[in-house]
Parts: sequence; C-alpha cells; structure tokens
Amino acid sequence: AKIIEIAKRWSLQTVKGGEKLCQKHQEVLKLFCREDQALICLVCRESQAHRHHPVVPVEEAAEEDKEKFQAHVKILKDRREKLLELKRAEEGKSL
Repeated sequence: AKIIEIAKRWSLQTVKGGEKLCQKHQEVLKLFCREDQALICLVCRESQAHRHHPVVPVEEAAEEDKEKFQAHVKILKDRREKLLELKRAEEGKSL
C-alpha cells in the first residue's frame, strides 16, 4: 500500500520535457526526501520543511528501493513455492 501511495504521488507531478517538476517552484525534482517519502527540488531541499531531513538523489533512491523490492519478491516467491509443496503433499495424503 505504501509503494502504491508513493507511486501515485510521483505520477501527479507536472511533467515538462520528460522531467517531473515541483508544483511549488517549477524546478526539476532531482532529490528524494527519505523522511517524507517525497520527490523534492533543490529549492525545497533548502526550505525549512526539508532542511534537516535525509535526502538522496532520485536515481540512488530508486536503485535502493528496486533492490529492496527484488529481495521482497524473492522471499514471497520462496514462500509461495513452499506453500505449493505443502499443498501437493497434503493432496497426495488425501488421495
């Protein structure tokens, strides 16, 4: 649910020349505020709202999140396979 919420927020940003723009400053959103889980521009970074928050470049945040998602997908696939094995074993017993 959190991933979907972030994706929805990203998709609502204005796009100009393929770049997402800050609605407040009309600057390119190049940074990701980890605390607020939001894309921000360089002007926002210096604002009171984000000045003391951990901020990383968008590409770095995307790569880190991609790695986390892939790890979670692997765990879920492993769990699914184990459940399918248990199901097959139980079906075999019932036959």
